[in-house]
Amino acid sequence: MASKNGVVFEDFFPSMVEKLGAEGFLGELCNGFRLLMDGDKGVITFESLKRNSAALGLQGMSDDELMSMLKEGDLDGDGSLNQMEFCVLMFRLSPDLMEGSRRWLEVALANDM
Repeated sequence: MASKNGVVFEDFFPSMVEKLGAEGFLGELCNGFRLLMDGDKGVITFESLKRNSAALGLQGMSDDELMSMLKEGDLDGDGSLNQMEFCVLMFRLSPDLMEGSRRWLEVALANDM
């Protein structure tokens, strides 16, 4: 998938889950959150996202694209992302993880009944 600035996104999350397991993958998501968060506030703000996004290879994203990403994940409307909002956003941005989670839920529900 390419954005208007030519950034190409390749979804490595499914292979990460396969290699690290669910717990290891969630640990890596938490590490990503800590990398992007404002250390004083304990949440990801627009400023901390902009300042730290180059570490994730997002240096080519415009302010509008960064703000859009922040708004998409901001479930409680406070203008920032807490750790849960960040993890939910990361799952939502991975089509393969979303499809896989639907299958896992179906299997879990079928086994529980």
